[in-house]
Amino acid sequence: MKGFGRRGWAILTVIVLLVGAGIGWAAYHRGAGPVRSAQDPGVSMSVSTDDQGRPLKTWTIVAKPARWEIAPGVDVQALTYGGTVPGTTIEVRQGDHVRVKLVNQLSVPTSIHWHGYPVPASMDGVPGITQDPVQPGQSFVYDFIATVPGTYWYHSHMDSANQVDEGLYGPLIVLPKTIPPDQKTDRDYTLVLDEWSTMMGGAAQGMMDQGGMGMGHGPGGMGHEGMSGGRDAPTAPQGPVSADQGDPGMSHDQMMKMMYNIYTVNGRSGSMIAPMDVKPGETVRLRFINAGYLTHLVHLQGQPFRVVATDGRATSLSPEVTDRALAIGAGERYDVIFTATHSFAIDLHDGTPAAPRTVIPVRVAGDGNTVAAPDHESVPTLNMTTYENGAGVKDATTWDASYTWHLNSAIVNGQLAYTINGKVWPYTDPIAVKTGDRVKVTLINDGQSDHPMHLHGHVFRVLTRNGVPVQGDVEKDTLLVRPGETYEIGFVADNPGVWVFHCHDLHHAAAGMMSDVEYQDYHSPYPVDKARAGE
Repeated sequence: MKGFGRRGWAILTVIVLLVGAGIGWAAYHRGAGPVRSAQDPGVSMSVSTDDQGRPLKTWTIVAKPARWEIAPGVDVQALTYGGTVPGTTIEVRQGDHVRVKLVNQLSVPTSIHWHGYPVPASMDGVPGITQDPVQPGQSFVYDFIATVPGTYWYHSHMDSANQVDEGLYGPLIVLPKTIPPDQKTDRDYTLVLDEWSTMMGGAAQGMMDQGGMGMGHGPGGMGHEGMSGGRDAPTAPQGPVSADQGDPGMSHDQMMKMMYNIYTVNGRSGSMIAPMDVKPGETVRLRFINAGYLTHLVHLQGQPFRVVATDGRATSLSPEVTDRALAIGAGERYDVIFTATHSFAIDLHDGTPAAPRTVIPVRVAGDGNTVAAPDHESVPTLNMTTYENGAGVKDATTWDASYTWHLNSAIVNGQLAYTINGKVWPYTDPIAVKTGDRVKVTLINDGQSDHPMHLHGHVFRVLTRNGVPVQGDVEKDTLLVRPGETYEIGFVADNPGVWVFHCHDLHHAAAGMMSDVEYQDYHSPYPVDKARAGE
């Protein structure tokens, strides 16, 4: 078990001791085409035909450090794919053969995980589970077929609590072979949300070098060697204690919101966020990707819109709504469509100091090119479990396997941990399946923090929320489970392999909230070592 990322522990220490700061997250903006050209430094792309006659689109992406300006006059030392944050948009069409060569020019090992995409197990990019880490100076080729359309993203799964936090991510957009009539648009923008901290100087940097809050970097400590650096952690916490009780004056989520003091849109914040210019009557698609760790409430101020996809999966019979906030958890994606009639602002209702500084202007030609001032006033949150007009998914009369997970926090060996049924990775109990099994998992959040739970390699259907059947057909790969909520989800075991299932607040995953789905009829060609997962 590894604890918070080294950056996180250092800053949280400073917050607790000095009672500092503000909040943060970041976002990424792409227009009707890819944000960056494939000819940009650190990225190359070519198109050919494979031996089956399919279009073969090949990228070479270099992982390397770079200085990146996130706000006017504020630059950070980032880890990047190709020199920018986010990395280049990988845009393909359904049916294309995709090949990506990762070249590691970092000083540390890394990898690429294709978040939400049903790649073969060997291409999932999780060191210790599907491949060895890509060492400095080495490369690795990821190869898969773009079988399903939608909005996805790619990111490091090596020491991810730190590497993703420092910028190793980018969008993966798979366009459909044919576009449904109700989803045809004139413009298409990708907006990647993230959060950053500028509190890394002075005392924070010194404490980070010491491991932060006394957290060691060796076995049994919450260091940075890997997702599960604590080889000697107990099978279950000894005398579980709520993590919030460990610091009676401040919850974990409150500390996180203080730790991140800049929110960005497409890697930029404040006046550096580029306006979206559209024409009256145009239909616009916005693809929101939350690459950060905090949940963000996104509000299209006064603008009617429809949610047409969640996590890349199309919604059914989705009605138009106005002044409803989208609660986008870490790792989740939401696609919305609106028809441009007037200029407006897209703002955040997170209730944090950084939120008011994060406004995405939408300017409609002929409307004076002005943008309504963001009000940041509270609006209701859109409830996706009652949003769609479909009949919903009927619970199967029988399930081949059924599991219940209690999600919580605890103090383990004097250190903050996040648990599944009272256990921490790699000691959590796996979900054992056979190919073709129908599997139901009940997720119960007993703690005080949001837990966006992400299943690799599969899509699941959301069956119930707090015992009430879901209206419509909600399919996802990442589900935000808020404190006090209980969800039932179901999936078909249709992609043999070993697949991790974890909280996508990657600080939580690093501190133990991870398990895996293990196919009993699958023999991995890679020697799986859970203790090394994410190293």
